[in-house]
Amino acid sequence: MPFVVLSIKKILLMKKWIYILEDNDDIREILAYLLTEEKYQVKACQNVTEFWLQMKKHLPDMVVLDVMLPDGNGLEVCTKIKAEKKTLTIPVMMMSASYRMMNITKECGAEEFISKPFDINNFVTKVRRHLH
Repeated sequence: MPFVVLSIKKILLMKKWIYILEDNDDIREILAYLLTEEKYQVKACQNVTEFWLQMKKHLPDMVVLDVMLPDGNGLEVCTKIKAEKKTLTIPVMMMSASYRMMNITKECGAEEFISKPFDINNFVTKVRRHLH
């Protein structure tokens, strides 16, 4: 019985993992800081190649994707996440400076969209909604 209690406590104390794919250093750092302050484990990637390497190592509980990236496209990354059986349930939040992208991100299956510049509280609220 003590083993079961210990295992349940360990599961409850485990932090949720969020992967950020954002090529802008400042935005990536701000997002990582905000999410770390909210007690999430964060892996911030600056390009698609680095992101897929991390996905092979460990699957996150949520993904935040920029649309325009130096070595790929966030919409394609989202589509690939949603097409794979082992990753299709991972919530994806798309980010873009273009409001027109809001409708396009729905096509890839993203659960959320946030426009840049973004409200910090709104961003954190949207993340919490999918992880709690």
